[in-house]
Amino acid sequence: MAKTILIVDDDPTQRRLMQAVLEKQGHHPEMAESGEAGLERIRRGGIDVVLLDMVMPGMDGQETLEAIKAREPDLPVIVLTAHGGIETVVKAMRAGAVDFFVKPASPERIAVSIRNAFKVKDLTGEVTRLKRTQSGQLGFKDMIASAPAMRQVVRLGERAAKSNIPILVTGESGVGKELVARSIMAASDRAGRPFVAVNCGAIPENLVESTLFGHEKGAFTGAVAKHMGKFQEADGGTLFLDEIGELPLDMQVKLLRALQEGEVDPVGGKKPVKVDVRIISATNRDLAEQVKCGAFREDLFYRLNVFPIEVPSLSERADDIPALVRHFIARFNAQEGKTVLDATSETMDMLARHHWKGNVRQLENAVFRAVVLCDGDYLTPEDFPQISGLNPTLRQAEPERPAPVAETAAPAEPVEEAGSETNGHASAFPVDITDAGGHLRPLESIERDLIAFAIETYSGRMAEVARRLGLGRSTLYRKVREYDLEVDNFREAG
Repeated sequence: MAKTILIVDDDPTQRRLMQAVLEKQGHHPEMAESGEAGLERIRRGGIDVVLLDMVMPGMDGQETLEAIKAREPDLPVIVLTAHGGIETVVKAMRAGAVDFFVKPASPERIAVSIRNAFKVKDLTGEVTRLKRTQSGQLGFKDMIASAPAMRQVVRLGERAAKSNIPILVTGESGVGKELVARSIMAASDRAGRPFVAVNCGAIPENLVESTLFGHEKGAFTGAVAKHMGKFQEADGGTLFLDEIGELPLDMQVKLLRALQEGEVDPVGGKKPVKVDVRIISATNRDLAEQVKCGAFREDLFYRLNVFPIEVPSLSERADDIPALVRHFIARFNAQEGKTVLDATSETMDMLARHHWKGNVRQLENAVFRAVVLCDGDYLTPEDFPQISGLNPTLRQAEPERPAPVAETAAPAEPVEEAGSETNGHASAFPVDITDAGGHLRPLESIERDLIAFAIETYSGRMAEVARRLGLGRSTLYRKVREYDLEVDNFREAG
């Protein structure tokens, strides 16, 4: 999707010139003839970058810049000046502008400035996210939850945050159960206090008790110092027990007592220790079913399952996928020093249709890989080879090709292999439709060989392959994935 860039300039000629440059670069420009009009457009939202002229009648550029920063501190503003006065530029940069250029500027200079503005925005957003996570302030308003199923999760979470009621967050692996737990804490009166997350399935069975409840020095072999335990670490705050269904049965008894009495017994301790902890647990298992088969204590289940919140799978909230993709692009741009602007509409459609078995975590990792692979401004299907079936075309030096054989040389004997080429195309051996016994081969097998033959014949040019075979490109890509066919090795250099 094209980025929306607001041009605030009183000169109509300059606005038209800037509009033409931005449109050619693939952006979506909008115009405002004054500072007041620019602010009004910004209030409606949806602006990614502002190009702001410094010299305008009425509300000048400096006043407009200060008003923008007061309202939208993270919105990148690039100031324009016709004179390049150093004092004006310094004043604007101190007020929060990310860059400046002198009019008229070359298209290349404008492109670099806009790219830098997006880079600054990504870095600022990532720093803000990390700070809010560290301080326990990352809440529901930071979540991407516009899909109806997620809005219900937010409503329940906000309601539960107002009390200390035990909460059980359920859902498939990778849906973001810990993020929901952190958001509940941020919306509660325990915000800013400790948030301690424990993956119950990742603790060795013989260390579960000391990890959760702590131990005294010398309590067992290897206990060379006193250890507080997760309950005491979370005292006054929130303890998040992830994968609670993995907890051994004997530890479930001790956990139940800790929840009922509000105190823990450290291993080797002489007396219990009082703790004030808000419990949020999570699981991707069916605890009710585990209770029936005796793998989970019924009394503990009822103690934890007072306020259940089910987080939907990604397929149930597909409307959120574009926003999630853009969120991850911005994060990984900041982490990897990349400047990917967005994903193409074709890519977004492909991602929205894909079944994400690993949910948001799988999508996050797929976008991470794509951002690293991407050499352009926009993510394309080739940047998601595990989904599109297309291998990415990485920019690298081509291997030195052997010199052509002189025309006077004796012709070599033909080699009857599928990979041999004549005049840039694969040799034109037909696809066999019968097997060694003279019987017709299965249609699926013939189709696979025919598609492979076409890919080789047309050097991996998928648009041409689809046209020649009479297939839609999406159908062709699907069949390439189904038949596990190679594409990249046949692409022509250049």
